[in-house]
Formats: sequence, structure tokens, C-alpha cells
Amino acid sequence: VVYVFTDCVFFFLPGLCFCYSIINGPTNATVLAGSEARFNCTVSVGWVILIWLSNGNPVLTVINSEGAFETSDRFTSQNYTSSNGFTSELIIHNTQLSDSGKIECSIQQPSKSSFAFLSVQVNGSLFIKNSTLTVTENKTVEIVCEALGWAPAPEITWMTNDSFIDKSRYVTQQSQRSDGLHDALSILTLTLTDTEILTCLADIEALPNPQNATLTCIFLNSTI
Repeated sequence: VVYVFTDCVFFFLPGLCFCYSIINGPTNATVLAGSEARFNCTVSVGWVILIWLSNGNPVLTVINSEGAFETSDRFTSQNYTSSNGFTSELIIHNTQLSDSGKIECSIQQPSKSSFAFLSVQVNGSLFIKNSTLTVTENKTVEIVCEALGWAPAPEITWMTNDSFIDKSRYVTQQSQRSDGLHDALSILTLTLTDTEILTCLADIEALPNPQNATLTCIFLNSTI
């Protein structure tokens, strides 16, 4: 006898009852463009068909009796079986900005799904035009740091030697390009009283450490 409910199918046989469901769905991930993104979906024993979708488009299908069917080299899978159920790991290779969005694990018979979101970020370039700058006493200088080709727009901060500079000392402007990437221009204004090493830092969530560019400001006392 077969009974169909909203979340699962029950098969009633003498001494047996099976319910197919998603035990653990995928979780959100943030990665740098060009790297791998991985998502796990664990389903209970007895599942029939599992489908992975990216932004609503099927990218990989796993059939219990036959294994995985891959439609692209960029979307592959690894499978793990335990006493608790079956886990399909979706691997997205060479991630692109366009991969950002909804990643969905769906099982058939019955139809049930679980989803997460992928954020693909781009680590752009960061530079200060000069590596050294000579500054005289009582002279105010403006130092420009440029961040080009990022996604999303990076957070820009400044440091002098080992200390962060107050945000009131610099102004940062951001703009989005036609290709969807972001540029940022940060201008630091200060009056030096000693030789200092200035560092511009750009950070996005996917970076393990902020990218940085440095400038050595050499202070010349007027008495010299």
C-alpha cells in the first residue's frame, strides 16, 4: 500500500515503512571567482532522483540506480553513503560572477527541495601610484589609492605604521562599471611630522586577508 503526503512517500509493507526526505540541505557559500564552490545535500535512504539546480537551471542529476549525469565540466559531484542516508556534493569549478545566486537540491518522488545562495566575488587590483614620497614640514599632502575591477565594491581603510587612520582623514568614492565590476578611489589627506609607512587596504568577504598597497612618506625637517 502506498500513501502520498506533502513531504514524503510512505510505503506500508509488513514490518516496513519508508519516508524519503532531505535531511540536510546546502548552506550559503562565498568564494572568489576562479575557485571552487561546494554544496552538500543529504537525503534519507530510499531516494530515487536528486537534481541540482543553479538559478533555476538543472546542472547535474543523480539517479540512485545509475549514478551522476553531468551536463558540464564545471559542475561535477562526489557522493557519500552512510547509515543515515546519501550525501551528494555539488562542486562548481572555476566559479564565475554569473554563478552567483540560488543553488537548489531537489528530490523527486515526492518533489521536495532545499536551497542556499552562492556569492562569487572578484578580487581586483589595488595600487598607490608612487612607492615613496618626500614631504616637507607643515605641508599637507593628498595620497590616492585606486581599487579597480572588484565585486562587490571593496571596503577601503588606511593604516600608518601599525595603526588605523581615522575615517575622517580620507574620502572614498565608488562606481560600478558596465561589466558589473566596481572601482573605488580613496584619497587620504594628512600633514606629516615624521617619516611614515602608509598602507591602503581593500577587503571583501571572500578574501582571507585584505589586499594592500604601501607608500613610504619621507619627512624632511625644514632645519635640515
